[in-house]
Amino acid sequence: MPQHPVPEREFTMRFTSTPRGARLARRLVSHRLDDWGHPYTSPINEALTLITAELTANAVRHGHVPGRDFHVQLTLVEDTFRIEVTDTRTEKQPPITPPAPDSLSESGRGLLLVAALADDWGVSPRRTAPGKTVWAELPVRPKGHPLTHRVAPEPTELDLLLATASPLGDDLGSRPEDATHEGRRP
Repeated sequence: MPQHPVPEREFTMRFTSTPRGARLARRLVSHRLDDWGHPYTSPINEALTLITAELTANAVRHGHVPGRDFHVQLTLVEDTFRIEVTDTRTEKQPPITPPAPDSLSESGRGLLLVAALADDWGVSPRRTAPGKTVWAELPVRPKGHPLTHRVAPEPTELDLLLATASPLGDDLGSRPEDATHEGRRP
């Protein structure tokens, strides 16, 4: 029998299968990450909060069964965070490869975001009852991840000049090509 690593940290909660429950799950995951030393504005907190928002919204929209809640589990095992969202609807499985959304559609991009942000994600049957678990994994210190902290370039002299220029003393409607020299255009 394979040995599963013991989680270093774990957070599990049950939420009502409503938009309010999804919002609360997202906020509590973000708070828990902050408590665990990953501040709200850190790339890992922002990425996992967004992944949680997408997975919980899908659980409410596609996995809702009246009178049943969904579960969220956040674990840290060997420098990898794993978020799991479990609902009680077995027949509505997300596609293995998210389809490209219709450009006019207001929805359909959630799993594309999850796939873009997570190092790995998938779906597995619920272990103890009917339903499914959609999960995503993200390393604690992403290497080359799109949300890694980037250092802003040093400002140029022009940037500093533009940042300190007073709009009150400048003609806001003028453009460089409208400038005149001694009453005539260049």
